[in-house]
Amino acid sequence: MPTERRGRSGSHAGADDLWKPDLTRWGRPHYLAIADALSDDIQTGRLMPGMRLPTQRALAQVLNLNFTTVSRGYVEAHRRGLVEGRVGQGTFVIDPMATARLGGLARPQRVEPVDFTMNLPPEPDAPSLRARMRTSFAELSGDLASLLRYQGFGGTDEDKEAALRWLGGRGIVAARERLLICPGAHSALFSILGQVAQAGDTICAKRITYPGIRTLAAHRGLRLVGLPMDRHGIDPDAFAAACTRAAPKAIYLNPLLQNPTTATLSHARRQAIIAVARRYAVTIIEDDAYAHICPTPPPSFAELAPEITYYVAGVAKCLGAGLRLAFLVAPSARASLPLGDALRAATVMASPISTALTTRWIMDGTAHAIVDSVRQESAARQRIAASLLPPESYNADPHAFHVWITLPAGWTRSAFASRGRSAGLGVVGSDPFCVAGTPPEAVRLCLGGPSTRQQITNGLEVLAHALEGSPALASTYI
Repeated sequence: MPTERRGRSGSHAGADDLWKPDLTRWGRPHYLAIADALSDDIQTGRLMPGMRLPTQRALAQVLNLNFTTVSRGYVEAHRRGLVEGRVGQGTFVIDPMATARLGGLARPQRVEPVDFTMNLPPEPDAPSLRARMRTSFAELSGDLASLLRYQGFGGTDEDKEAALRWLGGRGIVAARERLLICPGAHSALFSILGQVAQAGDTICAKRITYPGIRTLAAHRGLRLVGLPMDRHGIDPDAFAAACTRAAPKAIYLNPLLQNPTTATLSHARRQAIIAVARRYAVTIIEDDAYAHICPTPPPSFAELAPEITYYVAGVAKCLGAGLRLAFLVAPSARASLPLGDALRAATVMASPISTALTTRWIMDGTAHAIVDSVRQESAARQRIAASLLPPESYNADPHAFHVWITLPAGWTRSAFASRGRSAGLGVVGSDPFCVAGTPPEAVRLCLGGPSTRQQITNGLEVLAHALEGSPALASTYI
């Protein structure tokens, strides 16, 4: 076994996982003391580049510290450029002086605070795919002048052909006259609400639902009625009862990988909801944001009941959050006319640049390559979550890039979110998702965006440790 060397800081070093710093000499908050001890031992040679440090959990046990404090210490060490994380391997010492001598060319990756609040897809990182995306974008500049002009509302014939091809991949076959190309799902939903209901009318939704629909309904002066759910989604009997009691004009559904609970309505449950909607003449608004992420989804409401369904498929959750474009299919060509007028008045047109880029990506296969990348990376991140989060503590789907955590007894959503913020981790409590009643003690975690797998792992380790421990420990951490 390699010989240990003891330094004046009281640290032991010389073999992987044997670093045991004495933090008493630093006189600082413990997480800063960990980073200071690391820096000192690297400078004096007691820690050598390439050495693997103890896991955060192991070091917390050795030092008798809160796990989150040790995690913050490692994050601070990353920030200073002292260590680097390697996916599936651990945290390793690096040589900051060598990096400086290279003029920053080999600057180590630094771990920044992880934002689990924004629900956006993982960004493709395969060099070939990123090059393909850049090339497509660059090729648009050949027709830049026309893309900077006003264009007819609803998209060109080529754009509609691409949109219909994209929708066909979801099993939707629609006449071109029923299709509108909109500047994002929000504008589409806002205009639909204005067509199907008037101020003071009632709209049904799941009790826990996408917060965007709450905001849009409030702006329209509509009353939202939250429907109870079970593990299969909305209870059809509860929907029928609401129809007799409140006479809703429409029901809003995000039925595939629902945001925030990740629930997907089964084929049978969809048929039951359609039966109730037809019986009470209720319009269905289907927000199919994750339409292409799930490889084998149930049939859409637009496929099962096209005559009563307004269907919205935004591309933000499939291709990139900054690509504000959505395809809207109305129940009929007649219904699309006033809808188009309302959208034109409010938005003038969808961005020609966003539309042209999306059309190009759909027609040349780049869009499907991006979706494949999102699927694979989402599955990998869900596996990380499954390996770290306590079983039965959360709802997830292998194809989603978010999870819904039900907090254990003792934790409140505000205390858990505060605990996360203290470690540089953002989570969203249940409040903005709750339509009616007291919000449950639950939070949503988003695993997508620009964060790496290692950053996701580091952040989930902190949150998993909190879930396994008492919330009373949170008040003791510095």
